[in-house]
Amino acid sequence: MPIQKAVITAAAPNQNRLPLQQLVDRDGQEKTALQLIIEETVAAGIDEVCVIIQPGDTEAYQAAAGPQIGSLHFVEQPEPLGYADAVYRARSFVDGQPFLHLVGDHLYLSNTDVPCAKQLVQMANEHECSVSAVQSTRENNLPYFGIVSGSPTPRTDGLYQIDRVVEKPTPTYAEQELVTPGLRAGHYLGFFGMHVFTGDIMDLIGQLLDSKIVAQPTLSDAVAMLLTRGKYLAYRLNGTRHNLGIQYGLLKAQLAIGLSGQDRDEILVELIDLLANRTDTGATP
Repeated sequence: MPIQKAVITAAAPNQNRLPLQQLVDRDGQEKTALQLIIEETVAAGIDEVCVIIQPGDTEAYQAAAGPQIGSLHFVEQPEPLGYADAVYRARSFVDGQPFLHLVGDHLYLSNTDVPCAKQLVQMANEHECSVSAVQSTRENNLPYFGIVSGSPTPRTDGLYQIDRVVEKPTPTYAEQELVTPGLRAGHYLGFFGMHVFTGDIMDLIGQLLDSKIVAQPTLSDAVAMLLTRGKYLAYRLNGTRHNLGIQYGLLKAQLAIGLSGQDRDEILVELIDLLANRTDTGATP
């Protein structure tokens, strides 16, 4: 079944304002992070988008959505009950169909003419299963991402059959249990903040929420259960993700976007000028 719906989660405590931040895109146009994420879904051929938000955020998100507002549905997560619960709020919207899922505190930058979400949707359509986008992630970034391990599949570079999913593992655990062949030492397959899921994921989240075994299940808890439902793949996209929620995350994302766009030379000149004229507070006058 063609993937026609997308779910964006933006209800996390202390991070719900990140999608409202203003940036400048590759063409020099001012846009909110939410607009850039929505444009990513539209470029993948998605015509309906559901955004999970905190109570009271609807008006701000409507204002930040830009011209795509007509294709958006807003659903509130009444209480901060975790990531998996936030995704589950879209179960009626999804209605058992496969869907693209993106997180609202990441921006995605393709290294090719094909946007990241479109790369992922194409791979999911080809293999007709759930596929999670991943990126080679350094050990020092393990506290920020779910990590998977797996075996490379034949004939498709960057495609892996997943055998394990762990949310934010320690470096010691990752080194012992999550090494994936072909990656540099100290690097692991970290979630990209972008997935294509079959309708099974909603059933699995529902089971976790009903069981109450975990107080606030993460999406990784549900995703790990996908391994019992058949084929589940990870795909290293030709692009990068930028986490807006980490220290200097917005600055790093803006620099990455700017240096890949039409204002690259101007930004480089400004950076060189800034570095050349910075004041070393430890220097003797």
